[in-house]
Amino acid sequence: MKYDVIIVGAGPGGIFSAYELMTTAPELRVAVIEAGNELKKRHCPIDGDKVKSCIKCKSCAIMSGFGGAGAFSDGKYNITNDFGGSLYEYIGRKNAIELMKYVDQINLAYGGEGTKMYSTAGSAFKTLCVQNKLQLLDASVRHLGTDINYIVLENLYKKLSESVDFFFNTPAQKIEKIDGGYRVITKKGEFEGEHCIVSVGRSGSKWMETVCRDLEIGTQSNRVDIGVRVEIPAVIFQHITSELYEGKIVYRTEKFEDRVRTFCMNPNGIVVTENTNGIVTVNGHSFEDPAKKTENTNFALLVAKHFSEPFKDSNGYGENIAKLSNMLGGGVIVQRFGDLERGRRSTRSRIEENTVIPTLSATPGDLSLVLPKRILDGIIEMIYALDTIAPGMANDDTLLYGVEVKFYNMEVELDENLETKHKGLYVIGDGSGVTHSLSHASASGVYVARRIASEK
Repeated sequence: MKYDVIIVGAGPGGIFSAYELMTTAPELRVAVIEAGNELKKRHCPIDGDKVKSCIKCKSCAIMSGFGGAGAFSDGKYNITNDFGGSLYEYIGRKNAIELMKYVDQINLAYGGEGTKMYSTAGSAFKTLCVQNKLQLLDASVRHLGTDINYIVLENLYKKLSESVDFFFNTPAQKIEKIDGGYRVITKKGEFEGEHCIVSVGRSGSKWMETVCRDLEIGTQSNRVDIGVRVEIPAVIFQHITSELYEGKIVYRTEKFEDRVRTFCMNPNGIVVTENTNGIVTVNGHSFEDPAKKTENTNFALLVAKHFSEPFKDSNGYGENIAKLSNMLGGGVIVQRFGDLERGRRSTRSRIEENTVIPTLSATPGDLSLVLPKRILDGIIEMIYALDTIAPGMANDDTLLYGVEVKFYNMEVELDENLETKHKGLYVIGDGSGVTHSLSHASASGVYVARRIASEK
């Protein structure tokens, strides 16, 4: 099957590559190859009743399929260069912001109209953070919500499928360089194209490493973020979430000077599980629909770990910590903060008597048996630091779910066009190690598509 452009992966990067090619170079034949299902067929079997934990599906409906791992996320598009990746280092700060704003306009046009844009600009909360040894990062945040995000993706797929060929349940096995382009080998056939855009996300990290090894593309070690997901009564953070929706707050610990940060804040949301390469970790969602809102807010507290010599496998380190949690808890472990501070495990009876009612059915346990002491000490320090700006954060009944791990791909050696040393082969999105967010991944897709279109 021959095409002008082959896109591997239908996550944000792949979607916006295809969209921009469709609008700027409609004469090009474009194929999108995706390991998972189309959007309407993405259903996780966990229902909390008959199926209470991950059953290791062949293709994880949460992590793979049209929309990528972000399809069932909170739908937050952060327009900033302060976090979310290092795209600006390749294409420039101004260009990166302009592309993120362009992506935002497309999302609005395809069902996101009426959603709110939040901003840290002029926020008095920033001063409060500084006064308490915390740093609030600058950003504008478009919150679509899990429900509206799904509608936007539905509408985008409907439009794209008019011009782009999609091949679902078709995981790529290998990419070969051939005369005049590239061959992508799958179990369902081979695809050839002059240009190949690889956008496989974090879940494709191991496969991406094999591609780089086979094609002798340089890589360098990245980081892994390890921590917990916190669940508290929504009123404790209401003064923050009502103004900013998601405050990206960073704290430098006194003991080790490690950076601990808040991540993926979900006001009135729910805690959920996710599966990455067979490892069950924890995440969070929230919704725009008032009927789906809860009385709790959840967010992650993460500590970044970098490794160089002699150990370089950051993801392997995170995976083994997550596996330990899975081994002890059969999946995700939940613990009351008061129990953690007292050096005891949480029990089912203690969780049932807790004033904060958990939104995820997890196994009561002891996170100190899972997380390394340095990481756990940093998280505890951060909780007390946040208590100074949001009293109640360090209450005994605050719930901690573990573990939450954010895996980052090895950073692929790319030029300023996000092109590898092989002309016509691009690597974008979170699978490149360059981006770590919906907005940056989407922007990288637009950027590469424009580059290809300009050559025609």
